[in-house]
Amino acid sequence: MVKVGVLGATGYAGIEVVRLLLSHPGARLERAVSHSFAGQKISDVYPSLKGICDIELCGLDADDITKSCDVVFTALPHGASKTVIPDLYKRGLKVIDLSGDFRYNDPKVYEEWYGEPHSAPELLRESVYGLCELHRGEIKKSRLIGNPGCYTTCSILALAPLVDAGVAELRSLIIDAKSGVTGAGRSAALPNIYCEVNESLKAYKVAAHRHTSEIEQELSLIAGENIKLSFTPHLVPMQRGIFATCYADLTKPMTTAEAVELYKKYYEGEEFIRVYEAGTLPEIKHVSGSNYAGIGMVIDERLGRAVVVSCIDNLIKGAAGQAVQNMNLICGFDEGEGLRAAGMYL
Repeated sequence: MVKVGVLGATGYAGIEVVRLLLSHPGARLERAVSHSFAGQKISDVYPSLKGICDIELCGLDADDITKSCDVVFTALPHGASKTVIPDLYKRGLKVIDLSGDFRYNDPKVYEEWYGEPHSAPELLRESVYGLCELHRGEIKKSRLIGNPGCYTTCSILALAPLVDAGVAELRSLIIDAKSGVTGAGRSAALPNIYCEVNESLKAYKVAAHRHTSEIEQELSLIAGENIKLSFTPHLVPMQRGIFATCYADLTKPMTTAEAVELYKKYYEGEEFIRVYEAGTLPEIKHVSGSNYAGIGMVIDERLGRAVVVSCIDNLIKGAAGQAVQNMNLICGFDEGEGLRAAGMYL
């Protein structure tokens, strides 16, 4: 039985990690850390857990975490993780970080997009980008995983097969993506409150969203050359989900049926990737509450352009579920353990 701690357990991503761990047959939640709610039962903060998990939330004590846990999930704000993780890592713990602090291969890229120096750049050489479908072999050998962002997971999965096959014009990549409000975290920020979001749709951080750099990093590795692309995120009035419509001009003629076969071959054997047949496209409600990604496509033969639609649940495949998938890999469990529940269609 693997003993687990969750730091930042009362945020939206953190509590989803907790919820998934409670049904995992090989893991036991030993510590739930929360700065804001220390001393309270987690079930008092989230009454949905009453009688299921009544563990007392505690403050961060590295000595106690080291004695009590084998694996730690850090669901902390960007910037906080890089100050906490180095000590935990040196103590021999396996760490899965849900922030952006350990997703980058180059500290200069982190500094450019996050606006501050990386305080542990040496650990970026140790961390592995935790997109399981692309880096499974490396993840299995690592003790420090930079769990990908939600927009990035959805977008990279959508475009990777085209880039890998060399059929996408790399300067033409455009990603138009929508997110539910939980993607902004459990904060009381004015732009995210009900009356500001309901019955509206807005673009934000246009040409400046941090996830652009993650997508470019991973697609560049696949392409073998540097890629720059256009990524525009939008906030929509729903709780969960990422919906990305991705555009790529093609370097050779292709039909939709041929593209579907390309994707099926690329993701052959990938349990959590659903490639849709020609004529069908995924929707948020097909994946909400699950660790599955839905990917469908249409080839606009008139324009010579691929239009790829990708959907995930931002809190599961885009955060907590993918983190548990990473835990399964680094701890030697079946990769899908604890993650095979169907989504919530309604």
